Amino acid sequence: MKRLAPMLAAAALIATTVPLLSATGASAAPAAEYTPQKPAWQRCSADRPAAYECATIKVPLDYRRPRGRTIDLAISRMKSENPARRHGAMLLNPGGPGGSGIDLPLMMDELMPKDVRDRYDLIGFDPRGVGASTPITCGLTDTEQNIDRPYKEETFRADVAWARTVAEKCREKAGAVLPFVTTRNTARDMDAIRAALGEKKISYVGYSYGTYLGAVYTQMFPERSDRIVLDSGVDPQRIWRGMIQVWATEAEPAFKRWTQWTAERSAEYGLGATPDAVAKTFWDLVARADREPIEFEGAKLTGDDIRTARAVFFSPSQAAPLVKALKDAADGKPVKLTPPQLKLLKPAAEPASDNGTAVFLAVVCGDVEWPRYPEQYAREAAGDKVAYPLYGDFASNIKPCAYWQRPIEPPTAMKTGTDVLTVQNEWDSQTPLVSGQGLHKALRGSRMVLAQGGEGHGVYLVDPGSCANAQVNSYLTTGRLPAADVTCRTAPGAAEHRAEIAPQSPQRFPGLTDGRF
Repeated sequence: MKRLAPMLAAAALIATTVPLLSATGASAAPAAEYTPQKPAWQRCSADRPAAYECATIKVPLDYRRPRGRTIDLAISRMKSENPARRHGAMLLNPGGPGGSGIDLPLMMDELMPKDVRDRYDLIGFDPRGVGASTPITCGLTDTEQNIDRPYKEETFRADVAWARTVAEKCREKAGAVLPFVTTRNTARDMDAIRAALGEKKISYVGYSYGTYLGAVYTQMFPERSDRIVLDSGVDPQRIWRGMIQVWATEAEPAFKRWTQWTAERSAEYGLGATPDAVAKTFWDLVARADREPIEFEGAKLTGDDIRTARAVFFSPSQAAPLVKALKDAADGKPVKLTPPQLKLLKPAAEPASDNGTAVFLAVVCGDVEWPRYPEQYAREAAGDKVAYPLYGDFASNIKPCAYWQRPIEPPTAMKTGTDVLTVQNEWDSQTPLVSGQGLHKALRGSRMVLAQGGEGHGVYLVDPGSCANAQVNSYLTTGRLPAADVTCRTAPGAAEHRAEIAPQSPQRFPGLTDGRF
């Protein structure tokens, strides 16, 4: 069975003399100055359903020069099997930035209720730079791709050197393309797909980073936006350093909730009978691992390694048994983990290629300008290590964006009213609740469905039991938004359920891989 959750995140180098593109000109570019060719659809592969079709279209690398260099855009579709009920085309995006969306129609075809599915041709695509869409690379090693770097005064100089090296390697390997791998250009690509399909409007379901992409599309092309669902929201006011820092600020209340939950189950986990005692057990383990790394499931974990697991604390039923297992390992006791827990520890292997990282950096560094001075990063990381001890220094430490070329155009202002449905779990680790609320607030006229008690990253169809699914299905079927925001109560997903549907979810322990949206 295809899984939707692994797709959800599985995350500018041009001369500064290039003039900025106005928002008005940007909106008109794909339709007025560039007409993509009609897709030549064919069966994607012999081992896939015949209804799953693929094509490649050409789009401009730089929409300001529509007759200049082009790049490939890989697209896919599964058509509605009920033409009488068909409403239109629905584009899909799994997040990232850097996530491949080419297989999403297969997954959504399986998971969508028939009443919704009948209404849409499902359209997947690899965003520019990703996978089959003229992929980019920076030639980075696995070590260079790791952005989880704790702040320490004695290692900060090495972190600065790493950030500069990564930016320089990206400039050398992909300097002609990277500046144009941005959210605004990907939104233009979406409109090029719409035009290639012959549709006047498009509907859209986007997860995580895909919520920001969808929001930008509604602002650049409001007259072409139909039924838009933005699931697990990125706050436009926090792009992009602020979105990484929110991982730190919101990990603290999640950690506190975990200590309370675990203390109530002291007899089962033995980590402490009070929240303070549970917290002390955890931080004693961190200190112990900093002194002498803990042998755990074939790896030696330092305290910093353990702290990168901040995402798992958004699901207490996952975190408690895993922290217990870590404590047992530190005490020399045998560790017994269930198969779902092992999936959290050892998710499916990701490609060795740095394609996803290159696109992630291109977008987060190229959408908006970052601070330029290392001293600012050092000062803020040191302060945030105290204020948000679980992840604060990781979040605020220097990133390659400090040495990126300045963006070729400003971020998208959220000024146009939109009929958009935003969806959010209360306990989402990658796009926390405050971020989802920020997206809803930024999009005037939107409605929000909050799954109170919901855990995990991704809601619609990712959690089949979510109370939010009915609201999304209704909107996609009828086109009518709820009259007001909706808060519903959903049961927290069991650890076994989340591990089964999301083997590559950010909620894994330990969190040793780069974060994504």
